[in-house]
Amino acid sequence: MRSAVIVDAVRTGSGKGKPGGSLSGTHPVELLATVLSALQERTGIDPALVDDVITGCVAQAGEQSLSIGRQGVLAAGWPVSVPATTIDRQCGSSQQAAHFGAQGVIAGAYDVVVASGVESMSRIPMGTAGIGQDPFGPSVRSRFAPGLIGQGVSAELIAAKWSLTRDELDEFSARSHRLAAAATDAGLFANEIVPVAVTDPAGNAAHHATDETIRASTTPEGLSKLSPSFRSDEYSTRFPQIDWKITPGSSSPLTDGASAMLIVEEELASRLGLRARARFHTFTVVGDDPILMLTAPIPATRKALAKAGLTIDDVDAYEVNEAFAPVPLAWLRELGADPDRLNPCGGAIALGHALGSSGTRLMGTLLNHLEASGGRYGLQTMCEGGGLANATIIERL
Repeated sequence: MRSAVIVDAVRTGSGKGKPGGSLSGTHPVELLATVLSALQERTGIDPALVDDVITGCVAQAGEQSLSIGRQGVLAAGWPVSVPATTIDRQCGSSQQAAHFGAQGVIAGAYDVVVASGVESMSRIPMGTAGIGQDPFGPSVRSRFAPGLIGQGVSAELIAAKWSLTRDELDEFSARSHRLAAAATDAGLFANEIVPVAVTDPAGNAAHHATDETIRASTTPEGLSKLSPSFRSDEYSTRFPQIDWKITPGSSSPLTDGASAMLIVEEELASRLGLRARARFHTFTVVGDDPILMLTAPIPATRKALAKAGLTIDDVDAYEVNEAFAPVPLAWLRELGADPDRLNPCGGAIALGHALGSSGTRLMGTLLNHLEASGGRYGLQTMCEGGGLANATIIERL
């Protein structure tokens, strides 16, 4: 039976997703080309062997249009014979790219594939692709009348449903920064971050190789002074159960970044002299309520564990994307999981959430943590726009 293994996973350091951020002057195609080139250099793989490059990207407009995956392959200097495609499963786009790639390897459609993701939220602001358009249509709007809502309001609904207090949200958010800063200081991200050539504000050539979004000095007390971000009269009337507690501090920041991983059929990896670091064990993807929207990681995890024949206690580490603090906190309560195993190197609240890039970014961080800690199984899951979630279980080799 064929199996799919991860040979390597790389990412850029996160950049603040606004003008003046360290990666804001870099075209997103160049961000993607940087991680593709790094995979080639680190593994020694002949890019001509790559059967496909599957790239996640959410805002496929402007500089991220025209299938940015293909442009990244060309910009990396890979042979024109290497195909590529770009997919959108919202925040889980590159996690889905890894699913498609690994599933293709297991099925025999691929032998060597790259899963990747990219998002430049400074250059292509969130929502750009839908400006002036109706992405829902009358039937969806009618089914979910009086209307679908933004993710920030969904996060508020989760906080209300699970009775999460403002103090809990602020403490968890501060934890994310504290753990990410500690992981940085300990060099735990050194094996995954590759430098990006940039131009600094003075016009000098430089390299960006850190996570610009981490604020090591963050405290719950400081976060408690921030005002809620999503309160409005309309939503307060529609959802009287909300007492409005989601702030910029308990939300993932707008971020620029790219990530990629090399996935190879296990026996072929051995023949090519490539070290298989982890095996894809279980995949799942689910849909859930598009109003609550961000709760799908809960049923996705349950489904993945059932398929794998594992319990949550069998899993050594979990990466649950911190789009907003209530998402992993509600997940913890529902799964009865060990909080010490959750996002042990911090999460997106500190490390950023470059939408299309986050899936393979989280998987690389999870893999490195399993290797550093000696863990066997790792689980990754992400909430996604429209009430979706992927879940993946990997097994360290």
